[in-house]
Amino acid sequence: MTPLLKPDPKLDLVLERIVDVPRELVWKAWTRPEHISKWFTPKPWYISDCEIDLRPGGIFRTVMNSPEGEQSIIHGCYLDIVPNERLVWTDALLPGYRPSAEPFLTSILLLEPHGNGGTKYTAMAIHRDEATRQKHEEMGFYDGWGTVLDQLVEYVKTI
Repeated sequence: MTPLLKPDPKLDLVLERIVDVPRELVWKAWTRPEHISKWFTPKPWYISDCEIDLRPGGIFRTVMNSPEGEQSIIHGCYLDIVPNERLVWTDALLPGYRPSAEPFLTSILLLEPHGNGGTKYTAMAIHRDEATRQKHEEMGFYDGWGTVLDQLVEYVKTI
């Protein structure tokens, strides 16, 4: 990992796992709306809408829904894209690098080939301060992001 991407344990949360699916399929699942809707939120929540403009400055937006009708909308802006290797987006910026009113995190996804067709999957949530990091951890970062990774792997095996 480059020094730029070295996590700070006071500010960042990291989920790292080896998964038994190729990184090209993981990449496809992360970068196409029709795939995001199948795995991106822990069930029984579901994605009702997703918009992706996969370029620096482009939009990443999802609408998550609970079974009770609660909605959570994520608006983000892509910062860095290296196909099949790295995807960086933030909710601190809106599309076109416009500042967001309520920034929470920057997400970094790193994909490395591993073994015979597997992937070393590293997801980092970078926060502005320790309180925000702690809030995210208490919201269930490890359980939530781990669950959606399991759902991603299960889904990717079907495409």
